[in-house]
Amino acid sequence: MRENLPSLNMAFTDCMKQSDLSTEKKAKMRKDWRNRLGFFLKLNSSHSMFHLMKNRSYRPSVDDVNQWAQSLDTLLSNKYGKTAFCVFLKSEFSEENIEFWTACEEFRAHTSQENLLSRASSIYEEFVKNEAPKEINLDFHTKNAIMQSLHEPHANIFMAAQRKVYSLMENNAYPRFIHSDLYRELCNAARRERRHIKP
Repeated sequence: MRENLPSLNMAFTDCMKQSDLSTEKKAKMRKDWRNRLGFFLKLNSSHSMFHLMKNRSYRPSVDDVNQWAQSLDTLLSNKYGKTAFCVFLKSEFSEENIEFWTACEEFRAHTSQENLLSRASSIYEEFVKNEAPKEINLDFHTKNAIMQSLHEPHANIFMAAQRKVYSLMENNAYPRFIHSDLYRELCNAARRERRHIKP
């Protein structure tokens, strides 16, 4: 049954810069993302979908969804919440922020110097350097400090940049997400499910 569902990983693929897209294409992409979210925004009355929605890996509870409004930390610590936020950022063409934040979180888990070196270089090329494919908004001093440390990276090489990006998401994208149609739909879907599964 699971293999027939759209992958949650779609939220992290097919990245394009806003400047590369016409207005018509942007509208089509937004509609595309709304359609991809359909499997967890709607409660299907079919037997198989109903049982799937009871599986916590696909459907958060009302409490879960409500807690996402408490803080960005709470949202990002929930796998489902983080995915919904990623999709929201994708619809705003600002997914590079959450992707960079996630890459930094994973980066700190590396232990060998060889892995740190390889991954640090990859993150720098993808997100930090000027004209990077998913360039994030960083000041010169933060970028320069990262560049200076690339030859001998440590686990916290991206810490300052990650904090800046987190702050940007917390003060801008996160409030918009909490007040978005997507978040309201997720709240409503969770409430509908709770009514359906009451004994």
